[in-house]
Amino acid sequence: MPQMPEDTEISLLRPAVVNIRVAKPRDLPELNEMIALLAAHHGDASAMTPEKLERDLFGPMPWIQALVADGGEGLMGYAILVPLYRAQEGKRGMDLHHLFVRDGHRGHGIGQHLVARARDCARAQGCDFLSVSAATGNFAAHRFYEQMDFTARPVTGMRFLQPLA
Repeated sequence: MPQMPEDTEISLLRPAVVNIRVAKPRDLPELNEMIALLAAHHGDASAMTPEKLERDLFGPMPWIQALVADGGEGLMGYAILVPLYRAQEGKRGMDLHHLFVRDGHRGHGIGQHLVARARDCARAQGCDFLSVSAATGNFAAHRFYEQMDFTARPVTGMRFLQPLA
């Protein structure tokens, strides 16, 4: 899998410096905790574990990429990226599968910086587009993504799932 661009430091009002960087193995416990917090926020239970994250981020066949917002005293947020493909158009894309900022750190631009870095990572990997979804009633997320220059597109059709045992 292509490498993401080098770390980027961003100065914010609070905390003083946030480093938006690629997740490292030492981040697995905090990343797992934040995934559980996002799942709970949406009324879901998380089945994620640090072991599954390690497999999917750092295993022999990495499946996802993660960016973290590191303030030096712990992680404040994260973004998970998953590749997409539009075969009929011959276009590569990246899905911003998760975007999360901890309570107490929201409203200071961390989410915007995570999205900007996700965009840079997608471009560096030859992607033509960055995609994100938000629940139908999550109007705050809709406004956030529209302010970040995402264009709303209707979801058409049904998605089918078949478990593989």
